[in-house]
Amino acid sequence: MEPALRELWAESRDLLGLPSSSLDAAAAAAVPRVDLPPTPLAFLRDHVSPGRPLLVSAAATRHWPAVSLWPTASYLTDALRSTAVSLHLTPDGRADALASHPRRPGGPGPSRCFASAHVRRVDFPTAVRLIRASDPAAGLVAYAQQQDDCLRGEYAAVAGDVDAHVPWASEALGCLPEAVNLWIGNAHSVTSFHKDHYDNIYVVVSGEKHFLLLPPTEHHRLYVREYPAAHYVAAEQDSEGEHQLRLKLEMEEPERIVPWSSVDPCPASPEEMAVQASSFPLYFDGPAPMRCTVRAGEMLYLPSMWFHHVSQSPGSNGLTIAVNYWYDMQFDIKYAYFNFLRSLDIDGCSSGKAGALEGDLEEKKD
Repeated sequence: MEPALRELWAESRDLLGLPSSSLDAAAAAAVPRVDLPPTPLAFLRDHVSPGRPLLVSAAATRHWPAVSLWPTASYLTDALRSTAVSLHLTPDGRADALASHPRRPGGPGPSRCFASAHVRRVDFPTAVRLIRASDPAAGLVAYAQQQDDCLRGEYAAVAGDVDAHVPWASEALGCLPEAVNLWIGNAHSVTSFHKDHYDNIYVVVSGEKHFLLLPPTEHHRLYVREYPAAHYVAAEQDSEGEHQLRLKLEMEEPERIVPWSSVDPCPASPEEMAVQASSFPLYFDGPAPMRCTVRAGEMLYLPSMWFHHVSQSPGSNGLTIAVNYWYDMQFDIKYAYFNFLRSLDIDGCSSGKAGALEGDLEEKKD
């Protein structure tokens, strides 16, 4: 079956105009880029219908007040001074990602779990201070990443600084966005491989976002497996006269199972890379993922069901700030084909949950 999968990867990449060479950063395909926003017809024909990503230059957002206002030192803090926001806290910047199982260090059962962040309501100036001070060495990384249409909710006071929707995308997709979200973090926040059941227009306002992308046909390369869910809880403590916040991972009760990608494409050490490459050969001995850096002012169109891993670099203000527009995907015959493909169990690469159409690689998280 593996040769047939590799043939599928090569054919689908050829249809998308992507190289199908080995996993080599130098061979990685670039996302198509345009200097001006496309017409709705061109966007629908060349990108939505075939499921091909697109990077649009900063010309698309030059009229946004946010482009000049949000990266400044005080604008957002002043505009949102009395606003309470949801801040997501982890010890290492990896929310909604795999972590060591707190109850089974080397014992029986799965050694990994799916860990969600601790969410705390704080005023916006405090959120910015914690984000800027985030450091895994101190055991605390903060990320404003509430994904519930938060720009039009918690951050409504500044929502008028960006377009309410992306006109050429809305016309091509035949709808307005279901959600518009604001993301504020620093270099320590990383999003693990996942997919979304949305067509995504992702816009960076400050700093840069770095994407690794795989088409839906390469589902098996991510070794989606079932992991028990856990979440971080806060433990307040005083140490040497200072009030400190410590995070502890607790398993969810009753048990909840989350299918999630097992692959870490960017291991921290050569030793970890060797373990990853040995454990997940279809990823590390396969075609290079597309690589895309989205800079301030630029827009990335990410088709629904594409797998993406995201890291980020802050701007001169110490923050990475982004807005994304989630448009409902079309659940058409391509979705049926994808569910059939992922139901195939290839040497333990699949979660085996053929009936759980919405459960695998839950939406999230950039």
